[in-house]
Amino acid sequence: MAGNARFLAVIFLGGIMALCLYGCAGEQKKAELEVADSEFSIRKEAEYMYVVDAKGVIRNLGPADVKRVEVTGYCRSCREEIIDSQWYISDYEKMEHQKDVISYLSAGSKSDFDFTEVAFYSANRSKKAPEKLPEDLEISIESYEVVQ
Repeated sequence: MAGNARFLAVIFLGGIMALCLYGCAGEQKKAELEVADSEFSIRKEAEYMYVVDAKGVIRNLGPADVKRVEVTGYCRSCREEIIDSQWYISDYEKMEHQKDVISYLSAGSKSDFDFTEVAFYSANRSKKAPEKLPEDLEISIESYEVVQ
């Protein structure tokens, strides 16, 4: 009899805990961020060294405010090895100047971003500046936190 009472007490308390956890979880706010505008440009960094910089606008379309929005850029068509007169990328983790962090973005608002060194171009041998931007450049929203 005492075993049945303990079993029922465990089931009852487990049910109450499940209801409490379910009630506390509630409706999680969601964010919906988009890159509303972006622009890439070539900048001469040294005598025969050029880089691609990026700037643009992030828009928060969701119902929740967000913070610490980290945005960066990628060149999907660039090589990882340095070859004269060809666009290449660094295969290391992005450095602070290669990304931008938007500290707070309220629902329905937008914010500018800018960062440098999405891709690199070395013309040490050819001495020719790049004629155009590399292909497959993209802006990526890497991470953010939803404000509760």
